[in-house]
Order: sequence, then structure tokens, then C-alpha cells
Amino acid sequence: MSMTTDGGAAAASPSDPGLERPAFLELFFDLVYVFALVTLATVLADNLTWTGVVGTLVLLLGFTMIWALTVWTADSVDLTRPAGQGQFIWVAAASLLLAAVAADAYGDRRLLFATTYVVIHLSTAAYYILVISRRRPPRRSIRILIWEAVAGVGWIGGALLGGSGQLAIWVLASVVEYGSAALGWPVPGIGRSRPRDWRLVGARVAERYRQFVIVALGVSIFVTGTTFSMSEYTLERASALLVVFTTIVLMWRIYIYRAGELLTDAIARSSNPALLTQSAAVTHLIMVAGIIGAAVTSRLVVSRPLGETPPSWAAVILGGPALYLVGRGVLDFTVFGRISRSRLAGLVLLAGVAPATPLLPPVLLALLAMAVLLLIAVANLVSTRRNTRTPAPPMLR
Repeated sequence: MSMTTDGGAAAASPSDPGLERPAFLELFFDLVYVFALVTLATVLADNLTWTGVVGTLVLLLGFTMIWALTVWTADSVDLTRPAGQGQFIWVAAASLLLAAVAADAYGDRRLLFATTYVVIHLSTAAYYILVISRRRPPRRSIRILIWEAVAGVGWIGGALLGGSGQLAIWVLASVVEYGSAALGWPVPGIGRSRPRDWRLVGARVAERYRQFVIVALGVSIFVTGTTFSMSEYTLERASALLVVFTTIVLMWRIYIYRAGELLTDAIARSSNPALLTQSAAVTHLIMVAGIIGAAVTSRLVVSRPLGETPPSWAAVILGGPALYLVGRGVLDFTVFGRISRSRLAGLVLLAGVAPATPLLPPVLLALLAMAVLLLIAVANLVSTRRNTRTPAPPMLR
């Protein structure tokens, strides 16, 4: 999901190794997405239905699209200059507005949300066409501008329609966005973008992906602590706090040890680094969705650790770690060319716990999910000590 230019000095990857590290402004930009993810976790916890899940997922996809495109533009924007800094700050400010109205995105503020979302995409593409490459408008930005305009009709049209039809149209708009991105934003007459045409600094992008995971983990911690501080202090809630926090720690451990740690080396060794980078973007989106599920779990379990576990609660408590393991398994394949058996075993164990959910209180169900992650973390540690793990990404064309 790149909006880098098709050529010229502006599109060149930085030659200075020091520029491979994310700029401080990029880290500042992430603060807005802390707020956005906290809002989405809260919205889902308050509307834990199938419609609520789909609606929240659509919003998450929207925020992620903006974040990913902004991350990739940093390879062709000089963030030491006012023009580049101004573009980043504008997207951050507009994203803040987007996050502020996200809780009512399917209510009275739906048109403000949709309009802001579309304006972010169109203004970013226009910035590249008019500022970054004024002599030769980058075809990639033109392609993205066209497809985002098409998707924008759905976003704004759905907001104008409102009611039960809004979600269906927004789902379609998300499919258009991600489908066109997967195909390289094809446009008759100018073709489509190909991964090998992208000019990316693998080390910087990989680091940004890791930071996105850390942002999501930080959101889970924030939601956990906030929920506990606003509830009556009891031993049961303290136990729930310990369980959900340990779950978050284990997610971090499983991520970074060692595929997350070696992602940069895997991109460097890949036969098609740009395509591997694109695959890693999708992989991290899946894991972030699972971590948001953990944030919702903490909101539910800490607020009411005992009593019956509704089916919707069980789906989140077990589904969050399961979705995370799916993403983590794909990351294994991205870095090592194979999927660890411990990921598959973890999914089987989580599925095995599901039939017992009507008999278990929320905190005990969360404890069992945590135990599965603990077993995987231990298996990772033992496996790595026995066998040195080196990146071996799959052959890509």
C-alpha cells in the first residue's frame, strides 16, 4: 500500500543508513492511533454483537489503511523539511478528528467521519501529485487517487443513507480499497503498480510494523488499567487484572521472539523485498486485530470476572488470541518460510476449550487462554535454544 513516486530523486531510498530508522515525527504520529485504537476497543466492548464486530472491523481497516499509506510515504517525503512535516501533521490532525467521532461513526456523526476519511486520502494523493512530483505526476498516486475516489463514493454514500444500509455500503467500500491495493490499483491506460516498482527502506518499514504492534499492546494495557481503576477493588478483579496483563505480555513475547525480531533481515534476504513487505503489512493487521480483541477482553473480564460467560464474551476471550496466532503463524511463514507447529497447536487448544465456555466464569476462561499462550511462549524458547533460527523467507516473484 504505497504512495511513493514512480521515479525521481524524491522517490529514492535514503542512502544514509541513519535514515533507515523511523523519524521522531512518525512516532508522534502514532500517538493519534493510540487514541483511535482505544476508541475502537471501547466501541466493540459496548456493542458486542456480530453487527458490532463487523462495524468495528470496517473502522479498523479504515484507520489501518491511512496508517499504512502514511508509513510508506515516509520513504519519499523529506520529514526534515516543513512541507513534509506539514503533510504528516495534517494527516495526524485529521486522523485525530476521525478517531474523535469514531464512536458515533454509525450515528449522527457518520457523515463527518466519512467526509474526513475521504479527504485524508484524496488530499494525500493530491499532495504527491502537486508537491512531490510536479514535473512528472507519479502514476501510482494517480491510480490511488482514482480508486480512493471510487471508494469515497461508497463511504459518503453510506453515511448519507444511514440506517441498516450504511454498514453494508461501508463494507463494500473497504473491499474496494483493499482489493484495489492488492491488485496494484489497476487503471486502464496506465496499468497497475507492481511490488518491484516500490522504493522502500526495509529496515525502517519493518520497524514501523513493530511499533504498530507495540501501539496496540499499549492500548490493551491502557484499557486494562483504566477499567480496573474505575471498578470497585476486589480480589477477583485483581486476579483478572493479573491474567489479562500476563496475556498481553505473552503476546509481546510471542511476537518478538523471534520472527518479529528478524523481520528486517528476512526482508533484506527476500527475492522480492517489496512483496514481502506488503505481505508483512497484512500479517501485522491480523495480529493487531487480535490484540484489540485482548483489549476488549480486559474491559469485559476486569469489570465482571465472575458469573456466567455469554457466548459473545467467549468468542472475544478465545477469538482474540486465536486471531493473533493466525497472524503470528503467517509472520512465521514470512520470515522462516514455514509455520511453527506451536501456532497450530495453540489454535487446536483454544478450539478445545470452546465447548466448556458455558460452564466457566470469564476470568477462568481468560486464564485458560493465557495458559495456551504461555505454553506457546515456552515452546518457542525451548525450540530456539535447541536450534538457531535464521531468516529463510519464501521465494517470491
